[in-house]
Order: sequence, then C-alpha cells, then structure tokens
Amino acid sequence: MTDILKVVKGDPTPEELAALVTVVAARSAAAVPAAGPERASNWATYWRNAGQPLRPGPGQWRASAHP
Repeated sequence: MTDILKVVKGDPTPEELAALVTVVAARSAAAVPAAGPERASNWATYWRNAGQPLRPGPGQWRASAHP
C-alpha cells in the first residue's frame, strides 16, 4: 500500500490525523458531481422547438425566428 498522506514536519496526534483524513475525505466526496437527469443537447432542443406549428397573428414573424 502506498502512502496517501505523509507527515513531513511536526508530530501530529492521532486525533489531528483523524481530523485531517475526515476533511480530505469530505472534500473529495463533495468534488464528485451527483448523477442527475441528463440535459437534452442544444441540437435536440432546437428540433423540439422547430417542429411546433406556426401561429398566425400580429408580430409572429418576429417570434418565428426565436422559438
């Protein structure tokens, strides 16, 4: 087994080492993003909006370019 943590200066107590390991473990667990629902790609979102029917009315020509 390799050394993950190495004390290079000083003489920490077992309690101090336990506190250090706890902090390092908590930070590394927080760094891993939780798996959540996948977001649709921009390409898929474009085609989902582009397939909607056109709605006639005043000013709708502007809205047709921006879904």
